[in-house]
Amino acid sequence: MNTFDDRQKGFENKFALDQNLEFKAEARRNKLLGLWAAELMGKSEEQAQEYAKEVIVADFEEAGDDDVFRKLRADLDAASVEQSDHQIRRQMDELLEKAREQIRTEN
Repeated sequence: MNTFDDRQKGFENKFALDQNLEFKAEARRNKLLGLWAAELMGKSEEQAQEYAKEVIVADFEEAGDDDVFRKLRADLDAASVEQSDHQIRRQMDELLEKAREQIRTEN
């Protein structure tokens, strides 16, 4: 192998690592979102943990965050919890940053 091949392999490995960390951060964010929404809906601790799992699973419906947002929006509306779309999206962004930081400090 030459230096170019070594560099390319290094970039590929870093990209794969970054993608893995981002996947973990998004899953962590979804758990935190589920716990946040569960608290707003007045769920018990056990119910909150179950709901957080549902939010994590909802993210596998399609690419992007819209599937998670739709679940949260529908569930908060069904529970008569007042949260604007902006508030939900802001919470999603804030918790993603928090999850990224948690993942970084764990590795």
